[in-house]
Amino acid sequence: MQFNSFAFLGFFAIVAAAYYLMPHRWRWLLLLGVSYYFYSSFSAPYLLLLACATLVAWGFGRAVAAYPSRLVLAAGIVLQLSVLVVLKYADFLAGAAESALGLAIPRDPPLALPRLDWLLPVGLSFYTFSCVSYLVDVRRGVIAAERHLGRLALYVAFFPKLIAGPIERAGPFLAQLDRPVRFDPALVAFGLQLFLWGLFKKVVIADRLAAFVDTAFATPAFQSPVNLTIAVYFYAFQIYCDFSGYSDMAIGAAAVLGIRLMENFRRPYLARSVPEFWSRRWHISLMAWFRDYLYIPLGGSRVSRPRWYLNVMTVFAVSGLWHGAGLGFLVWGLLNGGYQVVYLMTGRLRGWLAARLPGALWNGLAIALTFHLVLLAWIFFRAESIGQAWVVITRLWGALPMLPQLFATYSWPGAVLLSIGLILLLIAVEILDEVGRFWEWLDRRHAVLRWGVSYALLAALLVIGEWGMTRFVYMQF
Repeated sequence: MQFNSFAFLGFFAIVAAAYYLMPHRWRWLLLLGVSYYFYSSFSAPYLLLLACATLVAWGFGRAVAAYPSRLVLAAGIVLQLSVLVVLKYADFLAGAAESALGLAIPRDPPLALPRLDWLLPVGLSFYTFSCVSYLVDVRRGVIAAERHLGRLALYVAFFPKLIAGPIERAGPFLAQLDRPVRFDPALVAFGLQLFLWGLFKKVVIADRLAAFVDTAFATPAFQSPVNLTIAVYFYAFQIYCDFSGYSDMAIGAAAVLGIRLMENFRRPYLARSVPEFWSRRWHISLMAWFRDYLYIPLGGSRVSRPRWYLNVMTVFAVSGLWHGAGLGFLVWGLLNGGYQVVYLMTGRLRGWLAARLPGALWNGLAIALTFHLVLLAWIFFRAESIGQAWVVITRLWGALPMLPQLFATYSWPGAVLLSIGLILLLIAVEILDEVGRFWEWLDRRHAVLRWGVSYALLAALLVIGEWGMTRFVYMQF
C-alpha cells in the first residue's frame, strides 16, 4: 500500500477517524495494529522479521539496562545487524569473494559461490537502525529501557516512518505516547498541507521525471548528449522530490495523529558546501544517526587530522553501502566523503576567496558548485553499474564543448518543458522558504490564498499527476 495510492488515502482517513474517536489508553494498540497491517500489504511473511527485531530490541534493552556492559550491547547490535547483513549483503559479498578468489586462484570454469537471491524486505534498513539506536541510547542512559513491549513495537513499526524514515529516536517518540492527544485543527491542517505538498512532489514531479531518466539511463551509449544532460539534471530533482516527498507525507500523516517526527530535508540544493548538504539538509535523520552512532564513537574530529579524514571517509563508505550492496553505491559514498575531506583541507583558501568576493556572488558560486558536485555523485547512485556510470560521464565530458550548440538546435518536447517548469516552481518555493519561511507565511495569509494554493495542488495532482503507483526510491534501501 503505497503512500501515493488512493487505497492509502482511504486507509489513512479511516485510521485518523478511529484514532480520535478512541480513548487515549487504547490508541497505541490501534496504531500498532494498523502499522502491522500496513506492512503486511507489502509482504506478510516479513512481519516475522519485524516482530523479531522488536523482540530483540526489547529483550536486549532490558538486559542492557540491568547489566550495562559493552558485551551485552554488542550482542544485541550484532543480532540486529545480522539479518540486515545476510539479506542485503550476502550475495554482494559472495560476488566479491568470487572475484578475489578468481584473481588469486584462476580456474576454468570460474568459481561460482551459491546465492540466496532473497528479496530485501522493505524498510529493513530503517527499522534496524531504529532498533540499534534504541539499544545504544539505553546503554548511554539517554532513555530508560521500555518495559511495555507494545509501546516499543509501535516505535519500531509506526507506519508513517516504517518504510523510509525519518529514522526517529526512541526517546522523543515514546514520550509523545504518554501525552493524551486532542484534536488540534491547526496541527491537523499543517499535517494535511505537508502531506499534500509531499504527494505533489512525488506524483507530479518525481514520477514525471522518472520516465525520462529511466529511458536515458537504460541505454546511455545510444542517447544524445542533450538527452543525457537533461536526464542527469532531472535525476537530481527526481530523487529529491521522491524521497523528500515521502518524508513530507510521513511527517504530515504523523502530525494529523498528533505525533511529531523529526525534519528530514531542509532545502538541500541551496546548501553552500557538501558538508552543509549532508549534515544539515539532506536525509538529516540518517546523517544524524551516523554522526551519533559511528562518527563520534570513531573519534569524530577529536583526533589527528589524518585520522579525522579517515573517520569521515569511513562514515561515507558505510553510508554508501547502507544505500545498496553494489560498487556504484560505494563509489558514490567515497566520492561524497572525498568532497568532505577536500573541503576540510581547503579552509584557508576558501576564507581567502570569500573575503575578496561580494557575499552574494560567493554564496551563488558556492551553491552552484555544491549542486554540481552532488550531481556528479548522483550518476554513480543511479547507474546500474560502474561501467554505465562511466559511459554517462565520458559521453557528457566529450560533448561538453558542443553542448551550447546542441541545446540551441534541440527540439524541446512538451513533456520536457513541463518538467522544467515544475522544477523551476519547486526551486522558487524552496528559495522563498529559505528566505522567508514560505509555508509559515502562507499559514498567516487570508483563507482564500491558503485554500487557493491547496486547490491548485489538488488540481495539479488530478490533471498532470502520474498515478502509476511507482514505488518510492528509498523503499529499496
